[in-house]
Amino acid sequence: MTTTTATHCPYCALQCAMNLTDDAGSVTVAGREFPTNRGGLCKKGWTSAELLSSPERILEPMLRQPDGSFAGATWDEALDLIAARLADGRAEHGADSVGVFGGGGLTNEKAYQLGKFARLALGTSRIDYNGRFCMSSAAAAGNRAFGLDRGLPFPVEDLDAASTILILGSNVAQTMPPFIGHLEGARSAGGLIVVDPRRTATARLTENGAGSHVQPTPGTDLVLLLGLINVVINEKLVDLDYIDRRTIGFDELRRSVGQWWPERVQAETGVPVRQLRDLARRLAAGGGTYILTGRGVEQHVDGTDTATAAINLSLILGLVGTSHSGYGTLTGQGNGQGGREHGQKCDQLPGYRKITDPAARAHVAGVWGVHPDSIPGAGIPAVELLASMGEPGGIRTLLVHGANVVVSAPNAERVRAGLAALDFLVVCDFFFSETAALADIVLPVTQWAEEDGTMTSLEGRVIRRRTAVTAPAGVRSELWIFHELARRLHAPSTFGTDPAEVFDELCRASAGGPADYSGLSYGLLDTGEAAYWPYPAGSTGTPRLFQDRFQHADGRARIHPVRARGADAPAQQGGILTLITGRLLEHYQSGAQTRRVPELAQARPEARLQLHPATAAQLGVVDGGWVDVTNARGVVRCRAEVTVDIRHDTVFLPFHFPGEQSANRLTADRTDPVSGMPEFKRTTVRVRALAGEERGAHV
Repeated sequence: MTTTTATHCPYCALQCAMNLTDDAGSVTVAGREFPTNRGGLCKKGWTSAELLSSPERILEPMLRQPDGSFAGATWDEALDLIAARLADGRAEHGADSVGVFGGGGLTNEKAYQLGKFARLALGTSRIDYNGRFCMSSAAAAGNRAFGLDRGLPFPVEDLDAASTILILGSNVAQTMPPFIGHLEGARSAGGLIVVDPRRTATARLTENGAGSHVQPTPGTDLVLLLGLINVVINEKLVDLDYIDRRTIGFDELRRSVGQWWPERVQAETGVPVRQLRDLARRLAAGGGTYILTGRGVEQHVDGTDTATAAINLSLILGLVGTSHSGYGTLTGQGNGQGGREHGQKCDQLPGYRKITDPAARAHVAGVWGVHPDSIPGAGIPAVELLASMGEPGGIRTLLVHGANVVVSAPNAERVRAGLAALDFLVVCDFFFSETAALADIVLPVTQWAEEDGTMTSLEGRVIRRRTAVTAPAGVRSELWIFHELARRLHAPSTFGTDPAEVFDELCRASAGGPADYSGLSYGLLDTGEAAYWPYPAGSTGTPRLFQDRFQHADGRARIHPVRARGADAPAQQGGILTLITGRLLEHYQSGAQTRRVPELAQARPEARLQLHPATAAQLGVVDGGWVDVTNARGVVRCRAEVTVDIRHDTVFLPFHFPGEQSANRLTADRTDPVSGMPEFKRTTVRVRALAGEERGAHV
């Protein structure tokens, strides 16, 4: 029997539509017409079905044995043991000794139920998720400026009509290739502007008159934006009418940027004065202008301020909430948007409500059928949560869902040591990821094509994920796992296993919150109607936010002046360079899935350090030669890729690889004080060419 199911790609937040055809167990993928991808898919999407039948799939619960090996167990054995260890740990060390780490790839239903499970069944406040490494700075900036955070506050199709699009720190041509179709209008008008220290595939789209590539020194994006604001103000390019009607704070902003005259900005960023002025004038020229930010400018200790500066620039140009113009941020993970709206973030309850708000607690408690006081308060963000493993007063038990922290978290060797210091580690996964390999118990869970659910795309559109194939007999959905553990732990409330019922509960819990889903249902989503939140009951949704007002009580946006930190010493002194990390076309996140797809693994089997030819010559590095990349936190050993596509003072590593090629062995766990975002994009390292005998051991 052959069946075809309409669903969406399991990877990035573009959530490309696809059809899965199951012909007697052989599953094939075809692109499906949808506004974000228009029938196109990237390499990851085309090969996504291969993981469903991977020989590396975990097909039964696995328990670590005394000798360190794993052996299969029944579900009752595994869950009984987990429940007993959780109960004992809480009794001895308190509820906050149990930590929960979620993921931006979980469906809305799973993310919601995970937050509920942590707070009611476990009684812990110690829950956060890997979206803290992805969207947190942009989210904090959006909430600060607009009173609401939605990645793109407009449908992605709106970009088609733009004449100017400024992309800061995002390589969309490799991270979400179908997205570049929405840049064609700006390219045709010569208005695609890409800010990136590397000449990425996205930056190359600006060539041949299609736009311009701005290549600042790593870590100086905030200064660049302050300089653009200075030029816009001093050249009287601001939209004063918009500022007067719709914002607060412009006079303070004007005073705060006075020191960032173009020549000073050039000295700190390396961006020529003329290019800075031309960029400001282009943005102010009208005809449809959008400013989009990505992780490259947000994954810094000043990431929230940098995203805020981009918003300030958008506001004084009158772009936000107006026709054919706007500001947005490009969410990365598949459900990065929905994953942070419904409760797996340490300071939030469903509907993007603040967990410290008494009214929010009362509403959610009413849906859950518990007293508000039974819901724990705010927890701690992901980096701090992981750093507390094994520390006095820290977490002693950890449950991990949809994340591979040994590869994805900063200061990875410290994370590995923390995991080893735990009393008990449980990981839910499809495969033995690097984190699962350290667990006491690994629980095998359903993959994307084996389950129903909803995801929320980068444009705030809620979409349906549909079951296309039957899951292997030994795996279970996390919804079932939460239900079974909650029952064993005698938890209050109910923990449904039917995704449609859980979604209905999520919608009730979100009612009246900033991310209101109360008008949504599987029935409505199955009609194919576009569903953009907020979608209160009785409404038709909100494809375009902020057209009439912002979410602050007075309806005005907040222009929040920010200041750049003092300039650091130049990176390249005595062989010291600045490392930036990022993604490759063929791989996704920690690579736990894509490294198991033969076509993708063969195309990019290893991490390679990109460095400029002049830098390579100075260090004695040859293309394809082995290098050590070191700092006080660790060492990475990999091959070199010599390319003119990077600045001479900068090197680049992809973060998809484990072991001695893991880029996050080097990154610091310093965080943005507002968002908790780690600084992945600016790490000081030393690069050394390996001698012949050292290289020989790795050939």
